[in-house]
Amino acid sequence: MTNTRGNLKPATITTVDNSVTINCMFNPENYTVVKKNSFNTEQKTVIPIKPEFKQYGRSTLTLSELHFDVYETGGDLTATTNKLWDLMSPTDAEDPNSSPPEVKFKWGSFQFTAVIESLTVKYTLFDKDGEPLRSVVTITFIQSDNPNTKPHQNPTSGGGPVQEVRKIISGDRLDLIAADVYGDATKWRLIAEYNHIHNPKALRPGQSITIPPLQ
Repeated sequence: MTNTRGNLKPATITTVDNSVTINCMFNPENYTVVKKNSFNTEQKTVIPIKPEFKQYGRSTLTLSELHFDVYETGGDLTATTNKLWDLMSPTDAEDPNSSPPEVKFKWGSFQFTAVIESLTVKYTLFDKDGEPLRSVVTITFIQSDNPNTKPHQNPTSGGGPVQEVRKIISGDRLDLIAADVYGDATKWRLIAEYNHIHNPKALRPGQSITIPPLQ
């Protein structure tokens, strides 16, 4: 599996039958998991009572900035975004009321089994012929397995120290980042070598880099 430009493993959206896999070459800046249980809060007596439990809710996962980009690598961006739209379509082409496919979102140790509730694709860069080269996707998943099942996340599943992923903002420099995370600005070369950065002055806002642990 090809890594992202920041040398990160790509996030993936895969159907549970493994028939479709979409690699997210520009990983999300963050993700949000929300779970809501239902309670009856109507008070029928003067004496306050505890809310009456009704049912367990399913978790939702929202990715507000999932990036896709073929500007440097080439390829057909719409072929990828069309795969996303297909994941909201009926699984049975002859039955328009059939449910959409069940999918798994994976990024590192995090895994979420779900169906897609909503999808927004915003195209942000085009070539001279008007073909899209970059897009930002907002997507919301609804948990499809047991609502009492927690989203899988095991920080130590990689067999090594947990690594920090940092999004570059305007004004960032590797020596300043090293001073922040290690307390030693001279450790900037460790970050540069780990992320295959040959020109430390050429950091791009929005670029993701991995902060390796000190050995």
